[in-house]
Amino acid sequence: MTSSESAGIAPLVHTHLGEPGAGTRALTTQISSTLSGPRASTSQDAAIVCRSLRKVFRGRGKPDVVALQGLDLAVPRGVCFGLLGPNGAGKTTAVSILEGLLAPTAGDVFVLGERWGKSDAKLRQAIGVTLQETRLPDRLSARETLQLFASFYRESADADEVLQAISLADKAGARVADLSGGQRQRLVFGCAIVGKPELLFLDEPTANLDPNSRREVWGLIRRFQQGGGTVLLTTHYMEEAERLCDLVAVIDGGRIISEGTPGELAIQFGGEHVIEFALSAGAELLPADLTGLPHVTRCRSGERRDDGGYRLASTKPEATLPALIQFLQSTERVLGPISTRRATLDDVFVALTGKRLEE
Repeated sequence: MTSSESAGIAPLVHTHLGEPGAGTRALTTQISSTLSGPRASTSQDAAIVCRSLRKVFRGRGKPDVVALQGLDLAVPRGVCFGLLGPNGAGKTTAVSILEGLLAPTAGDVFVLGERWGKSDAKLRQAIGVTLQETRLPDRLSARETLQLFASFYRESADADEVLQAISLADKAGARVADLSGGQRQRLVFGCAIVGKPELLFLDEPTANLDPNSRREVWGLIRRFQQGGGTVLLTTHYMEEAERLCDLVAVIDGGRIISEGTPGELAIQFGGEHVIEFALSAGAELLPADLTGLPHVTRCRSGERRDDGGYRLASTKPEATLPALIQFLQSTERVLGPISTRRATLDDVFVALTGKRLEE
């Protein structure tokens, strides 16, 4: 993406509903200040608010399935918010309710200060959605596809301006069927922003893309947010969440079990640093041997890595490392490979749910 294309996407993608009752949608260039202040919690100062949200799927002769159990969520305006959870955690159900595709069993939902069921037409003009798998008409050209989606909105961006913004201007006349996977996904993103939304729902926006195509889509998401837009993102790529998200919520069992910035969640995990090491063949350690070391905050059952080593969370690795080496020497254990790194969202996710995000 060239500098001119990067600069061009911001004015295309961010409009807002305005004050309640306003009939026009004006461009805004201001990113919300909520990141530096108190977290948004009311229906008017947040892009999304859920209170005690429940969803029960009736079994029809089988046991009922409770997908959401009192979910509470607040997404400030102007941020990229990541909703992470293992399969079956309830995130797809939650997002479907927020998008107006599914009715909740109980609870309150506000999107851009409005309620589904009362302001549906208004909300559909103010949001953009990309599904995990979006099928576009194969025989339409890229330009015709954008013009089709633009026709769904009262106010929309020019198709050629969107093509320029998503780096597909040279493919304007190409049929969808002839586009590569990465080009097709950028076109899907273009369809989501052609209506100048204030809020984007992105469900697995880079699934099955190669690394280069994934980075291109990341750039589009950043440009939208930098223009003042709000993004709700679900992803199975932890690196994607770490690179894009200002705030993250982990959902499991139909509830939010942890929420904050990636850095805050790392602290909740038990420390900002991780020490990983292995011992010579046959050597074993007990959890008590490791949790007793200085500044070690987490070592669940030895926390064995996939390669047979150990993983510790530490608040001060510079103090933990010498103590670890001294302990191993005094007990005649031979230390193998050892490394330190900052804690990641993947560490947090495993500690909270017992699973990796990809599972």
